[in-house]
Amino acid sequence: MKAYQRLLSYVKISTPSNEESSSSPSSQCQFDLARLLVEELKGLGISDVSLDEHCYVYAHLPATEGLEHCKALGFIAHMDTVSDFCDHAVTPMITEDYDGKELPLGTSGRTLSPEMFPHLASLAGRTLITSDGTTILGADDKAGIAEILTALEHILTEKIPHGPLCVAFTPDEEIGMGPAHFDVKKFGADYAYTLDGDTEGEIQYENFNACSAKVTFQGVNVHPGSSKNTMINAVLVAMEFNSMLPAADTPRNTEDYEGFFHLCSMKGDVSQAELQYIVRDHDAASFEIRQKTLTHITEILNEKWGEGTVTLTITQQYRNMKEIIDTCPWLISLAEEACHSCGVTPLILPIRGGTDGAQLSFMGLPCPNLGTGGHAYHGPYEHITAEGMDAAVNVTLEIIRLFSQKKV
Repeated sequence: MKAYQRLLSYVKISTPSNEESSSSPSSQCQFDLARLLVEELKGLGISDVSLDEHCYVYAHLPATEGLEHCKALGFIAHMDTVSDFCDHAVTPMITEDYDGKELPLGTSGRTLSPEMFPHLASLAGRTLITSDGTTILGADDKAGIAEILTALEHILTEKIPHGPLCVAFTPDEEIGMGPAHFDVKKFGADYAYTLDGDTEGEIQYENFNACSAKVTFQGVNVHPGSSKNTMINAVLVAMEFNSMLPAADTPRNTEDYEGFFHLCSMKGDVSQAELQYIVRDHDAASFEIRQKTLTHITEILNEKWGEGTVTLTITQQYRNMKEIIDTCPWLISLAEEACHSCGVTPLILPIRGGTDGAQLSFMGLPCPNLGTGGHAYHGPYEHITAEGMDAAVNVTLEIIRLFSQKKV
């Protein structure tokens, strides 16, 4: 079965994670896909397959004869999707021999356009897969799952030699909780790759350092007609707080290694207000400065408006895995070699976000990230090509082959 055919079936299973939930997994619907994957893995002839109470799927494929001495190599993808544009069933659309030009997405009124996505011209002649424009597609990261399973199918049906292989499909990656209950020992790999990137050929081992920041504002609400020198309008103080951040350090104005403050939500009235930020930077020192900036603004406003007016809560989320991958750089050069062998241009790019592999690397499992062939994730313009998925499968198979030859 082709990887894109698997994807078409997976995306029809709704699996949005829920940031408001305190359970694990955050949404029970993720079990629907997990159970299907367990049966599919067993159907390929893999006997060591399990699904735990937190919705983690683990599978192990013993080494072929003569390669038992090899280190264990793992591949990981996540089952959940974002919750945005996910309020009804996904209807995937297939456009064969795509012309690289504007493509109406069903009757949604949205159009996939090269003006918005210049890379579309390079996809001309391919089989393009999108949603109907009213939902996400869900290729993030069901494409990674499909590619891993397709690679396993090739290995088993074509009897391709390999060392010990470990596979895991995780829940809740989109809300930063993918590794929360990941059992590194049970997984059993010495090294791993996540298949959770964009363009085929992507190799990523630098991600943001990340935290969230919740800023609450306590106002003093009195009648506006008699409030001189008494009222403290919490909403106005919140606006003042945001105005004191560097105006250009937002996602819209930054790229590559540039960090940012991202105001995700705001709410409030005269009495109380709240701002929610995420803070990102690749450089650890710059990341620390960003957090100190938030603290400094909090102190200034409390001096101005009274102690307790502003409360800042910073929650650490993940760190840049580069410091771990730098201890085993051959994981990157091996992936580069695999790309070249498959006729795919390797693209070593920083991740302007996070990935399960970042936290897993700090849990003792070095885990760079590979591209799946997808584009424009997290929205109704999400798209992927069958050919890009095939390339990702081929790169995965070549990594397995090269890894079995390497003396680690």
